[in-house]
Amino acid sequence: MLNLASKTRAAKRSLQRLAAGMATAAEPIGATKVPMSLLEPNAYINYQRIEDNLAVVRDRLKRPLTLSEKIVYGHLDDPHHQDIERGTSYLKLRPDRVACQDATAQMAILQFMSAGMDTVAVPSTVHCDHLIQAQVGGVKDLERAININKEVYDFLATACAKYGLGFWRPGSGIIHQIILENYAFPGGLMIGTDSHTPNAGGLGMVACGVGGADAVDVMAGIPWELKCPKVIQVNLTGKIGGWTTPKDVILKVAGILTVKGGTGAIVEYTGPGVESLSCTGMATICNMGAEIGATTSLFPFNHRMVDYLNATKRSDIANYAKRFQHNLQADKGAEYDQSIEINLSELEPHINGPFTPDLATPISQFAKEVEKNGWPAELKVGLIGSCTNSSYEDMTRSAAIAKEAADHGLHTKSKFTVTPGSEQVRATIERDGIIETFENVGGVVLANACGPCIGQWDRRDVKKGEANSIITSYNRNFTGRNDANPATHAFVASPDIVTAMTFAGDLRFNPLTDTLTGTDGKTFKFSDPSGHELPPRGYDPGQNTFQPPPKDRASVQVAVNPKSDRLQVLKPFAPWDGKTPTDLPILIKVKGKCTTDHISAGGPWLKYRGHLENISQNCLIGAINSENGEANKVKNQITGEYGGVPQTAAYYRDHGIKWVVVGDHNYGEGSSREHAALEPRFLGGLAIITRSFARIHETNLKKQGMLALTFANPEDYDKVRPSDKVDILGLESFAPGKNLTLVLKHEDGTKEEIPLAHSFNEGQIAWFKAGSALNLMAAKAKANQQ
Repeated sequence: MLNLASKTRAAKRSLQRLAAGMATAAEPIGATKVPMSLLEPNAYINYQRIEDNLAVVRDRLKRPLTLSEKIVYGHLDDPHHQDIERGTSYLKLRPDRVACQDATAQMAILQFMSAGMDTVAVPSTVHCDHLIQAQVGGVKDLERAININKEVYDFLATACAKYGLGFWRPGSGIIHQIILENYAFPGGLMIGTDSHTPNAGGLGMVACGVGGADAVDVMAGIPWELKCPKVIQVNLTGKIGGWTTPKDVILKVAGILTVKGGTGAIVEYTGPGVESLSCTGMATICNMGAEIGATTSLFPFNHRMVDYLNATKRSDIANYAKRFQHNLQADKGAEYDQSIEINLSELEPHINGPFTPDLATPISQFAKEVEKNGWPAELKVGLIGSCTNSSYEDMTRSAAIAKEAADHGLHTKSKFTVTPGSEQVRATIERDGIIETFENVGGVVLANACGPCIGQWDRRDVKKGEANSIITSYNRNFTGRNDANPATHAFVASPDIVTAMTFAGDLRFNPLTDTLTGTDGKTFKFSDPSGHELPPRGYDPGQNTFQPPPKDRASVQVAVNPKSDRLQVLKPFAPWDGKTPTDLPILIKVKGKCTTDHISAGGPWLKYRGHLENISQNCLIGAINSENGEANKVKNQITGEYGGVPQTAAYYRDHGIKWVVVGDHNYGEGSSREHAALEPRFLGGLAIITRSFARIHETNLKKQGMLALTFANPEDYDKVRPSDKVDILGLESFAPGKNLTLVLKHEDGTKEEIPLAHSFNEGQIAWFKAGSALNLMAAKAKANQQ
């Protein structure tokens, strides 16, 4: 009887829904329109496309799919005919959105302007976070940056208004935090012109860092091309707790995979341990996945994401994602290319560094490593925040540590800085007394910007060349990265460990076991940190720093001063002349690690990111010359004189001589900055030949019409002499999968031939022949207008 009554009530409810014209279970997911963002009410989440694409892909592949495959293949431009083979195929994809930070946006928008388009084809935003230098504190630093960078900000604001992009003014916060708070959604695909774009994976989004030329393609309505990623599984068991944080997960993974172990792959987190991580904690893990070279990192949709979406006033998206949950998690039986197991209950806090983010040490062993390696034990500065660790949870846990120290009468022994990730986080922690807690122990709150994490730090407490140690909750710690001092030993840890260590002033302090002495003479040990995953009183949005595109854009004039030393309208690169390159000098044979920081330094050079001629004066000045072990000192093979790398390159260019660079393993790792590809192209380079490339940099080189080539046999790197002249044979029949030949002409008159591999496909070969991808795009746009 009860069962019959239940069925009757269900039938009645069904009739009522039909009568009211409401959605039924049979209604397609696309029948519901949910905006991607509260700031873009007319741009909708397209779950229907994913559903439809996956129906085609499943029928073709006939196997279970991983989560990343579902999202990536769900955004295929042509699922019926697209070749799909992990690690081999080049996929053509349709991202949902594009995001640019202000340093890379300048060149991206200048390129977009050259493409002949009048509006962006997908929702796009620009975020002012990279040009604000940390000096004395948030308010004054922001005022100073606005004055110094006025012409760049005016250009970006007017260009965004002209071409239909959203513009986040200086002081808004760091691009990745703004994306997480406003734009990321489960199942989405986005690209961003910053290598830490994968931060949005904490909300179940496939978010990839790219160069500006890739962003221009998508903004112009052209499919984005990506080599079909392999998939690495990191299965989490146990439960996180105590001093162990989500940051320690990625520090551990970096130690396992190294800085190149994730290249060409998406890292997918699975397992019951995921449920113990907050949404912002998952974002932290995905963010620093860039340091292992991963295409991106990703978590399955769960209730922690729902909580965060609700807290950021996006309940409609949370509810929509719940309906689509079957496609927001991996299929049972999905196969991975590699699997890693981590038990969170057993995971120790880690500290990584110095000089590389993959040198991982458990905290129980760290003091011994400091002593053994002779690292400076005195801790000069502790820095928390940045795009990696500036959530409300991070801030409240660090504040709890600071308060406990204050209760014992302590101030920090090391300098201590705090970088809020966004205006919303800053306003919320100010309202809740957290900023006051930090300031009471000696902390300095910096602007809502990248600051020291990217080298925007006017550091004055040590002299350049003075060995010293700092510890940060950032993501990257290459030589000179934070303060332009190559002798600074930079270590990366969780905000908890960083905060605790500043009170000891010593790298050998272990807050899990060691004690400090309060002003009353009594010793104490820090309690396990605790904080709030989300603000109990809700987020305070703070100041409104967003500029939406105006309805009338026709009258907007883009501000570019022809006499500016910071902005320069681009001129097209020359197409390939069709000739076999012969007798090319080697500009530099690079020895060892060569990141994009070595190729195109940040810090003071950031102000020239919109002026190709000026910023090219930093090309490869940080790379180590194998001939003499020195940076920025190479031999001009025409004059015989030694000089700087960019000056020597310009000499060759101005005398009609093309040149090549020879590089080592994982060349171009680190930031997504495409200037590291634009500069050698501008200075007359033809080819970069390496043992191996980092993914984004390899693509950036191809986009600018450069030959990105690798030694078919990596050991052939050792056969190259810096004084060689080289020929590159086979370009007249340049084709996918077909090796080229490098002819080494040694000074003693002998020759050697070496096979060169490449990953160019037909479309990328067309970029090379046209002179750049942008040249090809502009030519097609012009042809369509005729």
